[in-house]
Amino acid sequence: MIDVRPYRSLGGGRHDWLDTRHHFSFADYHDPSRMGWGSLKVWNDDEIAPGTGFAPHPHANMEIITYVREGAISHEDSLGNRGRTEAGDVQVMSAGSGIRHAEYNFGPGPTAIFQIWILPTNRGGAPAWGQKPFPKSDRAGRFVTLASVFPADGGALPIRADAHVLGATLKAGQSAEYALGPGRHAYLVPAAGLVEVNGIRLATRDGAAIEDEPTLTLTAIEDAEIVLVDTV
Repeated sequence: MIDVRPYRSLGGGRHDWLDTRHHFSFADYHDPSRMGWGSLKVWNDDEIAPGTGFAPHPHANMEIITYVREGAISHEDSLGNRGRTEAGDVQVMSAGSGIRHAEYNFGPGPTAIFQIWILPTNRGGAPAWGQKPFPKSDRAGRFVTLASVFPADGGALPIRADAHVLGATLKAGQSAEYALGPGRHAYLVPAAGLVEVNGIRLATRDGAAIEDEPTLTLTAIEDAEIVLVDTV
């Protein structure tokens, strides 16, 4: 089963400093048919104007993964962490028992991100934050795990959810496969480009909720950058 959620159908809207679209119910957008996908609860597609951002605010009991598509995002939090994550790279925050953080675009142009929230396996615990570069050349023609709870996913940023967050870049005409285990849920979004997933076409920033598909075969119709979340 592959349920396509076209970008034009997503909730959200444009504010003075933020153009945001919600793949699932979030904030003022509520759709009872889109309350999450397995333990994936939020996938926001945000474009942040220069010199603006999200002021300090709290989180708890959530794994928050930020994939930067364009520009850069600067992070600061109540643990004293500070960092700048650039396009193609990833930051993760395990909110645990509670943390306050802020995210800003200090650059001269817009910053575009996917912000992905996944329920942790266990509530509480000490909060944590980390970031890592993931060169697109390392993902050429294949999926690379960006964040994971599983030790076998060496090199991935650690999260505390039964999940894999993966990225791939494909040239036009290239294909890549991903094995989806029984009972797992996948959600896939092309950050750029046009792709087919098991023969179903997805345009840039469309979403696809997937289950009961043992193998995902992705073919790039044009050069593409893909983000995939695999959860329980």
